[in-house]
Amino acid sequence: MYHNPVLLKQSVDDLVTNQDGIYVDCTFGGGGHSQEILYRLSENGKLYAFDQDLDALKNTIDDPKFTLINQNFRFLENSLLMYGVAKVDGVLADLGVSSHQFDEAVRGFSTRNNAPLDMRMNVMQSLDAKKVINEYDEEALADIFYYYGELREARKLARDIVHHRKIKAINTTEDLKKLFSFLPPHKVNKFYAQLFQAIRIEVNQELEVLKEMLVQAYNVLKPSGRLVVISYHSLEDRLVKRFLKNGMFEGEPQRDIYGNYAKAFELVKSKAIIPDDKEIEENSRARSAKMRTGIKL
Repeated sequence: MYHNPVLLKQSVDDLVTNQDGIYVDCTFGGGGHSQEILYRLSENGKLYAFDQDLDALKNTIDDPKFTLINQNFRFLENSLLMYGVAKVDGVLADLGVSSHQFDEAVRGFSTRNNAPLDMRMNVMQSLDAKKVINEYDEEALADIFYYYGELREARKLARDIVHHRKIKAINTTEDLKKLFSFLPPHKVNKFYAQLFQAIRIEVNQELEVLKEMLVQAYNVLKPSGRLVVISYHSLEDRLVKRFLKNGMFEGEPQRDIYGNYAKAFELVKSKAIIPDDKEIEENSRARSAKMRTGIKL
């Protein structure tokens, strides 16, 4: 399977409230969420899906209600306008890396396989993991490891990488992992997961892209339109949670004399929805998922 959609029923239940409506799937991937959305729509409904990964285009759905746009979802608003769409009833974003991208060893996303340091979701872009590891200065690497990987030893890691690459270029995932082969076995898996996450976020500018998408999703949603976001790590979830609360990513909203502020969304549920034990057992990659849904006010 290209990708096993996470929280499928729960996300589409929250998303689709009008069978004649216009909806957006920001992360098409294998088309699992899109298929379910289309199933809920009447012949008058419409679904626009986005994916920048060329591999995902092979999964396009033959349905007159469906349009697949080969674009990064950071271009959500302008791309929809090109199709004459200014407002929509709902936007869904299932963030992170697809199962296909993890399983394709050559893409370099997985810690399990030896592969070129790549990690690009869009293989047409110039910045890849190899360039980050071999060309970024020590301070930039340390910031990436600390802020995107939440690695406390970020400065030492950056220093070790810069030292080793002066001797020999770091070209593959195994080259990178060998630098830290001294780690005790019980720490290895978590460490590599955090390290690879940090590099991947930098390569794909994931947090900046997420911010741009959230703002544009708010812009294109009709009043009472729904924004559903499934995230997989705390950095994403914090941005989503904060934006759904007050339409901001940092700072405090302006309050009136009574201490109230204008909310951007009403939350469908106050706490994030997480997969149940059965789904996690069937799809281990669902274990870190959190879903939040907001209704535009």
